[in-house]
Amino acid sequence: MMLNVLKSREALLAASWLALIALAGSITPNFVSIQGLRDLMTDLSILVVLAVAQMIVILIRGIDLSVAANLAFTGMVVALLSVANPGLPTVVWPLVCIVVGAMVGMLNGALIAELQIPPIVVTLGTMSIWRGMIFVISGGSWVVQHQFPEGYLAVPRTQILGLTLFFWIGLTVAAGMWLVMTQTRFGRELYGMGGNPRAAQYAGVRVKHHEFWVYTITGALAGLSGWLWTSRYAMANTDVAAGFELQTVAACVIGGVAIAGGAGTVIGAVFGALFLGTLYNILPVIGVSQFWQQALSGAIILLAVYFNMISRKPPVRRILPLASPQGAGE
Repeated sequence: MMLNVLKSREALLAASWLALIALAGSITPNFVSIQGLRDLMTDLSILVVLAVAQMIVILIRGIDLSVAANLAFTGMVVALLSVANPGLPTVVWPLVCIVVGAMVGMLNGALIAELQIPPIVVTLGTMSIWRGMIFVISGGSWVVQHQFPEGYLAVPRTQILGLTLFFWIGLTVAAGMWLVMTQTRFGRELYGMGGNPRAAQYAGVRVKHHEFWVYTITGALAGLSGWLWTSRYAMANTDVAAGFELQTVAACVIGGVAIAGGAGTVIGAVFGALFLGTLYNILPVIGVSQFWQQALSGAIILLAVYFNMISRKPPVRRILPLASPQGAGE
């Protein structure tokens, strides 16, 4: 049993993540202080939520390049709403973000499931649309810290058992998705869709229905991240989370989610996000420039994809030729 744990992709990632934190602590002791670790987990929570969302899309052979644009758009919507109506109950802000994000996801799901447009084309297009819409609804202006209501910024920073609400939201999303993927028929059918969509359809799986709801769920979680991001960084503008969609894909790949679909776990995606997010936090501390950060991240993605390919490559079955009778052909 212990050998199986050591061979587990998730266990290896968890050990690598802890080793990375230890390495950073040996260089900068403040990194592993209580406050430093609390800040790290707060920062990583957003990537964890989005990685879990991206994981279920990749699992069914799709991709959502619009998650960061969805985050930015919903963040701007709720930021403008909070400025115009500062007296609204705090619970309104995340609910608005989830609803708006789900509507964005529904558009992706409808175009992909009903019109059969490739996911990369649809989400690349909607990514541009929502980035443009941010400029339209905001008039190109920013919403900055002093404009937000106090409760908007304070609630997500509320500490429960020594950790911020950010951490508990990320943990709840990850745990909820794990239960869905491992304990429900819907989750099992998503694995079947990713492994062989045609066979899944013949087996009675409602492929289009599931595809639509996968993108809707992903959109809702991206919308929730819009509230988390704007409350964490007290800022909303057109460039919020630019390029963040690639980090979510990278986190999934590092976590062992197969780009070809049908394989991967929520726990793997979570640890992939923790490892990648921690790496991004460490590199500036040790003086690595942004350009080298991008190069290193790209190299890690390529290595992770290669590792995934060779780890899932079926063993070659050799059929030995029958020995020819002695004297044959003589």
